[in-house]
Parts: sequence; C-alpha cells; structure tokens
Amino acid sequence: MNTKALPILVLCVLSLFVVNLMFGAVSIPIAELLDGFQPDSANYFTLHEYRLPRAIIAMLVGAMMALAGTLVQGVIRNPLASPDVLGVSHGAGLAAVVYMTVFPDADIGWLPGIALLGGLSAALILWWLCGQHSSAIKLAITGVALGALYASCVDFLMLVKPLEINNALLWLTGSLWGRGWQQLTTLLPWLVLIPLAFWLAKPLNLIVLGDESAVSLGVNAHSLRLISLATAVGLTASCVAICGPIGFLGLVAPHLTRKLVGGRHQVLLPSTMLVGATLLLLADLAARTIDPPIELSAGIMTAIIGAPYFLWLLFRTK
Repeated sequence: MNTKALPILVLCVLSLFVVNLMFGAVSIPIAELLDGFQPDSANYFTLHEYRLPRAIIAMLVGAMMALAGTLVQGVIRNPLASPDVLGVSHGAGLAAVVYMTVFPDADIGWLPGIALLGGLSAALILWWLCGQHSSAIKLAITGVALGALYASCVDFLMLVKPLEINNALLWLTGSLWGRGWQQLTTLLPWLVLIPLAFWLAKPLNLIVLGDESAVSLGVNAHSLRLISLATAVGLTASCVAICGPIGFLGLVAPHLTRKLVGGRHQVLLPSTMLVGATLLLLADLAARTIDPPIELSAGIMTAIIGAPYFLWLLFRTK
C-alpha cells in the first residue's frame, strides 16, 4: 500500500482545476484569476458563470464515476466490471432520453431520479441474465450487448421523435458543455452516497477473500453486494443525469489507482476519486482547448483512452 501517492493526487487535481479556469477559447493569465471573480472584472462572467461551475462538476462527476467503478469491481471481484461496461450507464441514459423526448416540457429536476431507475433496471436485468456467480467474460460481454441494445432504443427514439430529440442528442455526447450552477445544485444531494461508500471499505476488503471467508468473518456477502451495487448505481445515474454517459471512466480509474496505492479499500476509494477527478478534468480541458472555440465531447476523450484499455484487459484475461 502506497499512501505517498495521495498528496500527489491531490496536487494534480488542484493544479488541473486551476488550469481549467485559465484556459479555453480565451486564456486568462494566472495573475488575473483572483481579480476575475470580482463582479466588475471583464473576466467575471467567463470565470464565475462558466468555467468555475463546469470545473467543479468535472471534478465531482469524475470522482463519483470512478468511485462507482471501484465499488462494482470490488463486490463482483471482476477487473472488467464497471457501470458503463455492464450497461448501467446506457440504461440510465436510455431512461433519461425517454423522459426528455416523451415529456420535453417536464421538470429537469426529476432527471436524476429517472436516470437512477434506468440504471437500477439495467443492473437488475444483467444480474438476472448472468446470475450471481458469472465469469468476468460473461458479465463483460453481456453488459456490452445490453448497452448496444439500449443504444439501439435511443436510435429508434431519434427516428420516431426527431423534433424532441435535440436536447437529448447534446446530452448523449457525454459533455460538460453548458453545465452551470443549476446542474451543480442538482448533483450536490447525491454526494451523500460518498460517506456510505467509504463505510463499505472494510467489508469490501473481506469479500475479496471470497464469500465463505467473508461470512466467517462476520460479513453478510449478499447484503454487501446489494448495498454496494445500489450505491454505485446511484452515483452513476446521478452523474449520467447531469453530464450524459461518459464512457470507461469507471473502468480505467480503479485500475490505475490500484497500481499506485494497492488494493486496500480504505486508501483505494479516496485515491480512485482523485484519479477519476484528474482524468475528467484533463479530458474536459483537452476537449475545450484542442480546437477552440469548437468544443469536443469529454466522453469522446475518455473513450479514446478507455476503449483500448478495455480491449487490453479482455485479451489479458484468460
């Protein structure tokens, strides 16, 4: 276990947070950042109303999606498991798209709850199809197949509801574009799931030893899986509701973190959150600065890293 990586990860997150405030279509020198938050400053709108909430959302969403991936991998004991690979993100996305297209004038505040129901339904369908003791490959391939099915349903909605799909199309790219204080306010209540995830750290260490060993040490393996997966689905669905599906973040971040700090969940969980925040801040920074003022999707940037990494894991798994 390497706890020395924690302060380095904190420094990386803080540094990228500041860099995200500085760079974009218009660059702001670091010496002008503090003055830019004054209401009479020329950079006030750019910093306070655009870059600051967007950077905070990127940091929180990256941390929460990485934490969800760690919980899923911990209880399933499967290196290929993550909310997006298992179809949970796509299920949450499908539910949100149905809500936005069928009820285009409905209150957007219900979107996280709708996405939560979709993600939970996707998780239950996968569990029902694969069973409790499925292999890593079966879970991964079934999850990818279900994700493709949910994506097909979204494509069908695009055909039958062409006028109502505009907002959903922008949201489906997995982008932080246009996210502000309203979306941040919607996300904040879901942060209550983070202490619950930390509370599960010690039982997660025991379940890695196997169900029989965990039960002999006083852990209810079935209840632990249920609580952990429900927490992961809640974290994922809330993030998907705000930013859309951002692929592979919950898969890549836990693996990178284990190489840095080891597998003890008391250190792994907070470290994974920092790695996830770092990755999404970096992805959003690249999406905004590669060809300004044109913005790419942060989901595209994470997929460029995550898809080859997932294939490498598939080939490495016997």
